Amino acid sequence: MLVLTRKLGESIRIGDNIVVKVVDLDNRHVKLGIDAPKNIAVNREEIYERIQKENKAASEAQDSKLKDIANALRQSKE
Repeated sequence: MLVLTRKLGESIRIGDNIVVKVVDLDNRHVKLGIDAPKNIAVNREEIYERIQKENKAASEAQDSKLKDIANALRQSKE
């Protein structure tokens, strides 16, 4: 992991299109401003993990339903 030190108002650039700027600091928190293209998802880590978990659960449920349909079709042919 790359670790950078920035002061209030300073930025880092990721590639050509993403800028992360330190917009506020206090004793325990840093507030970041992120300028990124609309097609780049920007989420807090806990939100990203929740999205991934929900996507996995939805995928597994869909797989289960497809297996049920496939089994029903197989049984109808027998």
